[in-house]
Parts: sequence; C-alpha cells; structure tokens
Amino acid sequence: MSSAHPLRGYVVVELGHSVAAPYTGLILAEMGAEVIKVENPDGGDAARGWGPPFVNGAGPHFSAFNRNKASLAVNLADAAQRDALVALILARADAVVCNLRAGAAARLGVDAARLRALKPALVYCDLGAFGSGGPLSHKPGYDPLMQAYCGLMSVTGESAERPPVRVGVSMVDMGAGMWSAIGILAALLERKDTGVGGHIETSLFETALAWVATPMARHAMGGGPQKPQGSGAAGIVPYQAFRTRTGWLVIGAGNDRLYAQLCRVMGRPDLAGDPRYLRNGDRVVNQQTLLPVIEAYAAQYDSDALSRILDEAGIPNAPVQTIAQLAEDEHARRLGMIQEKDGQRTVGLPIRFDGLRPPLRAASPALGEANARLLGDDHDARRG
Repeated sequence: MSSAHPLRGYVVVELGHSVAAPYTGLILAEMGAEVIKVENPDGGDAARGWGPPFVNGAGPHFSAFNRNKASLAVNLADAAQRDALVALILARADAVVCNLRAGAAARLGVDAARLRALKPALVYCDLGAFGSGGPLSHKPGYDPLMQAYCGLMSVTGESAERPPVRVGVSMVDMGAGMWSAIGILAALLERKDTGVGGHIETSLFETALAWVATPMARHAMGGGPQKPQGSGAAGIVPYQAFRTRTGWLVIGAGNDRLYAQLCRVMGRPDLAGDPRYLRNGDRVVNQQTLLPVIEAYAAQYDSDALSRILDEAGIPNAPVQTIAQLAEDEHARRLGMIQEKDGQRTVGLPIRFDGLRPPLRAASPALGEANARLLGDDHDARRG
C-alpha cells in the first residue's frame, strides 16, 4: 500500500451527533477520507457539552470521535443553508452517513431517496435507532436503551439479583458506527465496478442484537437462563479475574491443555486428572468447588509476581488496569495507539497498513470552522 490513508480522495458527509455517526466518520477520516461533519449552529453536536472535563470547549466524547474532520454549522431547517449543503453533497461527496431521528432526513430533504435520485453514484448510509420496518422503528434510541432492550445488561454484572449494569463504554453506538463504515466501504468497492452507489442500513438495535449472538445461541440450545458472569464468561472455566495481594488478575485457561498447565503451576496436578474437572464442560458444571482453589492460590501473590509465573508457563493472563494506568502503558505507546497533537491526547485507529498506523492529523474542529472554506463566505458561521 502507498500510505496509511487508503481513502485519500474520498469525501464523506456526516449528518449525525453524539457517538454512532461520529464514530463512522472517525474511522473513515482516520483512513484518509475528507470527512465533513454537519452540526446544528445552535451549540453544535450535543457531545460538545458532555463533560466536564472540557478542552477547547469540548468534552471527552467529542474530542475522542471527531478528530481529523471539518465542521460545518448548518441549520437544516433553513432552506438556503440546506440547499447549500445539498449542492456540496452533489458536487463532492462520495458517501453520506445519516443518524438523524426517524423520519427527520426525509422531512428535511436530505434522505437517501432524494439525494441518490439526484446523484446515483452516492453511497448513503442510514444509521438508525431501532432500524426500519418494525413496530419500534419510530422510537428514538441511545446506547444504554439498546443495552437494556437487547439483553446486554442481563448478562453483564455480578448476578441477576444486583441492579442492572451498563457496559462502561458506548459499545452499541461504536459498534453501529463500525458496521456503517464496513457497509460504506463495501458499497464504495462495488461502485468501482458499477459506477452506482447504494443505500446502506444499520441500527443500534441490530448491532446490540448481533453482540448477544452467543447467549442467544446458548438459549436456543437449551442452556437455560442466561445470567451475568461477573468478570467471567459463561461456558468457560477458569476464565475470570482472581484477587491477588495487590489487585486483580484475569486468568484465561480457556482449554483443557492450559487448565492442566495451571494445575501444575499451582502444585495441584491431581486437579488436572480429577474427573470433576477433566474437560471444560466438567469444570463449568463443578466450578463452585474448583474456583475457590484457584482463588486461594492467587491470593498468595502480588499481581506482578503471579503474572510472571503464569507467563513462564504460557498461561494467558492480564492485570485489571485502570484507565490512568492504560494511558501510561508502554505497550500501547510502542504500538503507536496513544497519539497526541495540539494538546489533545487520544487513541488511534486499531489498524496498521503495511506497518503504518494512520497518524493524528488534526484535533477535533471548532464549530463551523469550515463554513467559509466549503460553502463560501455567505455561509460563514463565524459571522453569525
């Protein structure tokens, strides 16, 4: 590959806010596309105000998901401003990602049917809440709502008797953004052969449902109620965090060979041949008697010391780190995943092209900073 920016030359217009559509735009921007973010002139993307903390007037969500983009402040309800945006899309855009509330894009005249009729080569991605065609399609949706509705909360946390727990990051929003980017890339690839774009659809609901494929399969196979497993994973033992003298260490002895090796490390080779624990299925059934033995072993060591012992034996393990620890993690830095520019520290795209990771080219933009450049002086948001 010629560079870490394989999408250089492509133009993407982002009609969305918060996390899902911005994450789509981020992925494409990191790979070199020119991403034009459209924001409401009255305060911009709501994520700008999600804080504190704030840097340059923007909270962490906005700073994390909007780097390497240009910002347009456009009131879509204003005919002149909307027409200027549509003209820009028709003249320059290869793709549009839209995450407006159900029905809003059609009402405002920026929907897939209209724009693709005017420009058949356009790839248009509808990133909805509950998706189209169902009885809930009209409802708005956010990440925690989908984690609740699609069962993610029911299998997250310590036990079914405790209050529901949300996964601590916006995994449904970000996942929907990934599916949108994948769909856009696939459509652009096909367009090279046909010259015709396409209409991509995904949603937070469909993404959340996809994430629970394993517990859904376990349910369909007669596995009984699907319950939260704490730090563990249903169907695999031992595969969870154990308390040490200095913290928590996750031990992932995910197959019979690794389990037998763990038994040898613990000085308990008898447990490897015990018929109660011989196969993974046996260990799952009898985990209530096995796990206390491993817990007692782990409690004798500091996390670092136990990690070294397990590493030497080839047993997968990892400490439970805080975000502050991860921010200073040497491995993350060596891989180039922690990036800094203009006083902004962020996490890079988890892809390398021929050994090159896309660099951080620009921090998140000020609201409307690209209006004059992209729409002309008549639409310069900074002049009010």
